[in-house]
Amino acid sequence: MGIRELRQRKLLSQRELAQKAGVSETTIVKLEMGATKPQPRTLRKIAEALGIGAEDMADLMAQAGKAAA
Repeated sequence: MGIRELRQRKLLSQRELAQKAGVSETTIVKLEMGATKPQPRTLRKIAEALGIGAEDMADLMAQAGKAAA
Protein backbone atom coordinates (compact mmCIF):
# COMPACT_ATOMS: atom_id res chain seq x y z
CA MET A 1 0.00 0.00 0.00
CA GLY A 2 1.40 3.36 -1.00
CA ILE A 3 1.01 6.92 0.17
CA ARG A 4 -1.98 7.57 -2.09
CA GLU A 5 -3.95 4.63 -0.71
CA LEU A 6 -3.20 5.58 2.89
CA ARG A 7 -4.14 9.19 2.22
CA GLN A 8 -7.40 8.18 0.58
CA ARG A 9 -8.27 5.89 3.50
CA LYS A 10 -7.94 8.93 5.79
CA LEU A 11 -10.15 10.92 3.38
CA LEU A 12 -7.47 13.59 2.94
CA SER A 13 -6.71 15.59 -0.16
CA GLN A 14 -3.11 15.95 -1.28
CA ARG A 15 -3.16 19.53 -0.03
CA GLU A 16 -4.53 18.52 3.38
CA LEU A 17 -1.90 15.80 3.82
CA ALA A 18 0.86 18.19 2.77
CA GLN A 19 -0.29 20.78 5.32
CA LYS A 20 -0.60 18.18 8.08
CA ALA A 21 2.86 16.76 7.31
CA GLY A 22 4.55 20.12 6.84
CA VAL A 23 5.67 19.39 3.29
CA SER A 24 4.70 20.90 -0.04
CA GLU A 25 1.76 19.64 -2.05
CA THR A 26 4.20 19.11 -4.92
CA THR A 27 6.15 16.68 -2.73
CA ILE A 28 3.02 14.62 -2.09
CA VAL A 29 2.11 14.60 -5.79
CA LYS A 30 5.62 13.54 -6.86
CA LEU A 31 5.82 10.81 -4.22
CA GLU A 32 2.42 9.42 -5.18
CA MET A 33 3.42 9.39 -8.85
CA GLY A 34 6.78 7.79 -8.08
CA ALA A 35 8.51 10.73 -9.78
CA THR A 36 10.95 11.35 -6.94
CA LYS A 37 12.95 9.29 -4.48
CA PRO A 38 11.57 9.95 -1.00
CA GLN A 39 13.73 11.19 1.82
CA PRO A 40 13.35 9.25 5.09
CA ARG A 41 12.62 12.46 7.00
CA THR A 42 9.81 13.35 4.59
CA LEU A 43 8.31 9.88 4.86
CA ARG A 44 8.43 10.08 8.66
CA LYS A 45 6.51 13.35 8.54
CA ILE A 46 3.92 11.86 6.19
CA ALA A 47 3.59 8.72 8.30
CA GLU A 48 3.02 10.82 11.43
CA ALA A 49 0.44 12.93 9.60
CA LEU A 50 -1.36 9.75 8.53
CA GLY A 51 -1.20 8.37 12.07
CA ILE A 52 0.56 5.16 11.12
CA GLY A 53 3.03 3.21 13.23
CA ALA A 54 6.64 2.21 12.70
CA GLU A 55 5.79 -1.05 10.93
CA ASP A 56 3.43 0.66 8.52
CA MET A 57 5.99 3.41 8.01
CA ALA A 58 8.56 0.78 6.98
CA ASP A 59 6.06 -0.59 4.45
CA LEU A 60 5.39 2.94 3.22
CA MET A 61 9.12 3.57 2.77
CA ALA A 62 9.55 0.30 0.87
CA GLN A 63 6.63 1.02 -1.44
CA ALA A 64 7.74 4.61 -2.08
CA GLY A 65 11.28 3.42 -2.76
CA LYS A 66 10.07 0.85 -5.28
CA ALA A 67 7.86 3.42 -7.02
CA ALA A 68 10.75 5.83 -7.41
CA ALA A 69 13.23 3.17 -8.56
